[in-house]
Amino acid sequence: MIANDLINMALRASGILGTGQTAPAEMTNQALTALNMILRQWSAKRWLDYRTTNLTLTSTGALSYTVGPGGDFDIARRPQSVEAAFISMNSGAAQIDIPIEVYRAREDYNAVALKSLVTMPSGVFYDNAMPLGVAYFWPVPNAGRYSMTLTVKNPLLDVTNILADMGLPPEFDEALTYNLAVRMRTLYQLAPDAGVVALARAGIGTIRSANAQVARLRMPIGLSHGGRYNIFSDGSR
Repeated sequence: MIANDLINMALRASGILGTGQTAPAEMTNQALTALNMILRQWSAKRWLDYRTTNLTLTSTGALSYTVGPGGDFDIARRPQSVEAAFISMNSGAAQIDIPIEVYRAREDYNAVALKSLVTMPSGVFYDNAMPLGVAYFWPVPNAGRYSMTLTVKNPLLDVTNILADMGLPPEFDEALTYNLAVRMRTLYQLAPDAGVVALARAGIGTIRSANAQVARLRMPIGLSHGGRYNIFSDGSR
């Protein structure tokens, strides 16, 4: 959808702009700023950002790697989190991919006693610092031996040209239109409109359903047991 058309529809849906009226430049600029705020917020939510991407880099032996625009893992906007990660090894003609754990907290990485240990990595901690995030693989991967891959949300980029197509899936049109209308009513200090709010929520619900991806549950190896469960002894044999 053309960004300018979406903005005008949102301004009419909000009641700020009447039929046949043209938004002044200041109002259009305010709506564009609000639209980009929505896109940035939605980029931080897996169920609203419709795609992920893999960032791959060959190990250099470094303790950490930067992630973001111009970083070691180069992407247009620094990701807020890492969804998954794996390393790759070449074995003859075949490439072997091995999933590794993503440490979700700095405290987990702090608990590693020997952070400079060099061998095949089993996990990665991602520090979502600004302006670039930092990925710490552990153990430190040997230089040139592994390809390291981070799965991250592909950001919904800012709209810079309101006369160009936004390039988003069609189900985003209604959700963005009515969520922008809700924000513009707030900006102009108007009371919430129940109908507009309902349509905004319905639009988000549609995107949530379309983007839902639930990974298969994996049992930690320490909790798994071999054999067959015996209901009488409450154990396995």
